[in-house]
Amino acid sequence: MEISRCHWATKAIEHEYHDTEWGVPLYDDQLIFEFLTLESAQAGLSWLTILQRREGYRKCFYNFMPEKVAAMGQKDVESLMLDASIIRNRKKIESAISNARCFCELAAKHGTFSKYIWGFVDGRPIQNAWKTMGEVPPLTPLAERIAKELKKEGFKFLGPTVMYAHMQAAGMVNDHMVSCFRYEEVKALAR
Repeated sequence: MEISRCHWATKAIEHEYHDTEWGVPLYDDQLIFEFLTLESAQAGLSWLTILQRREGYRKCFYNFMPEKVAAMGQKDVESLMLDASIIRNRKKIESAISNARCFCELAAKHGTFSKYIWGFVDGRPIQNAWKTMGEVPPLTPLAERIAKELKKEGFKFLGPTVMYAHMQAAGMVNDHMVSCFRYEEVKALAR
């Protein structure tokens, strides 16, 4: 019997990600930073491209430890521009480092970055009930609001579309199709 998944998950690497991570509520700052960085790197590219380079990003960005990434400098940027295991886009690499600094500042201000970001949804994932992929919006007014707030805090490459993709990935919103086997499982994970 074939498993019913969201239609975007077509390759084995996407199946693994979809079946175990996508939509699961993340409250760990290091994981949230990883997802934000990867979503930002995806801008203009496919998610498959990023998933295929995820281990490279983990190696190059200290397993997404925000404090270590925040301490990186121009010499690191030059080195990363030569590393084919990640997307070699200078602005995206520089934004990962500057975003880490902003991330750390917000984490210090709010106790954790998780408390800050989850505050936009009152700590509980939004539960959608989409029947078709055509119903899923590329962004929402809430994603626009969060992106605007993050931009005020100095974040780059995190516009409303990227922010909504992050919300989906990090479980701030459950956008699994109701026909997907993960829909009810992810729904049950809501705090």
